[in-house]
Formats: sequence, C-alpha cells, structure tokens
Amino acid sequence: MAEIKAVLVGDIVYSNSKGAYSLNEKKLFGEKKQDKIQYNLFEALYLVSKNKIKILHNKKTLSFEEALSKFQRKNKNFYQKYLVFENLREKGYVVKDALKFGAEFRVYEKSKTKHAKWIVFVQKESDKINWTEFSSKNRVAHSTKKNLLLAVVGMEGTIVYYEVNWIKP
Repeated sequence: MAEIKAVLVGDIVYSNSKGAYSLNEKKLFGEKKQDKIQYNLFEALYLVSKNKIKILHNKKTLSFEEALSKFQRKNKNFYQKYLVFENLREKGYVVKDALKFGAEFRVYEKSKTKHAKWIVFVQKESDKINWTEFSSKNRVAHSTKKNLLLAVVGMEGTIVYYEVNWIKP
C-alpha cells in the first residue's frame, strides 16, 4: 500500500485518498466523516511512526518528532497517552478516543467494534489519584457499560494496566 498523504488543520488530520479508506476498512484507523477519513492525533502519529501516512501542515511534511512536538502543545501529557495508544494497538486492539466520556480512549477487542470493552484513563506514575477521582472514573466506566482500565505510565515509558470492573456478589 502506498503511503497516504494526510493534512493537519487545527486538531484534525484527514485524508481522502483510496489508501486512507482501505486502511479504515482493514485496520479500523480513522473515522469516515463526510468525504474524508479523519484521524485523531494519536492515530495520526502512530501511522507516521509506521510510515503509513505523511502529514502535511502548511505545505510541509512533518517528521515524527515535529508532529509529536506540535501535538504535545495541544494536549497535556500527550506523549504518555500516545505510549498507551501505541501499546494497545501493538497488542492488536482497536483504540478510539473517549473524549465524550471524559476519558482518553475506548478500547475494542480485536476486530469487535460494536461495543468497547474498556474505557481507559492514563496516569503518570508520579501522579496521585484520590478515592473521589477513582470513584468518578469507575462510575463513568460502569455507566457506559465498560470496564475501567487505568494505564499507569512509568518514568521509563513502561506501562502497567489495572482493570477494574463491577461484580454482583
């Protein structure tokens, strides 16, 4: 498959190439919006790292490092969140944003996209979380019928996942 040319406008990366539609159908990257495939910034950076797309911004192709730098200015803790996105995609999961839930990501089991299994919140290892915040995250997951997945990113980029789900005794 030929490298896809995509354009960055604001916080949106999009492409209307055949390759973008093919990648969307085969690997579930991006969302069909009007006559384009729209990528979130995590998907776009991941695809740049895999040499699947080139992102054009102001008629210039962005390198991985340039795109990362630009995206980090738009999103707090972008790199830690990207590491989690990358790790989950490398494991074969389908990862989509979860902004409408107040979380970082929705995660679908491999090739099952009808209902996300997890809602993911990303924390740095050095961050503290209190019980009120934890309970709030857990309630969001429960109310959306998903399991809570806390992704804790260490100083060296290691990731530890904690899955929380509700049980009825």
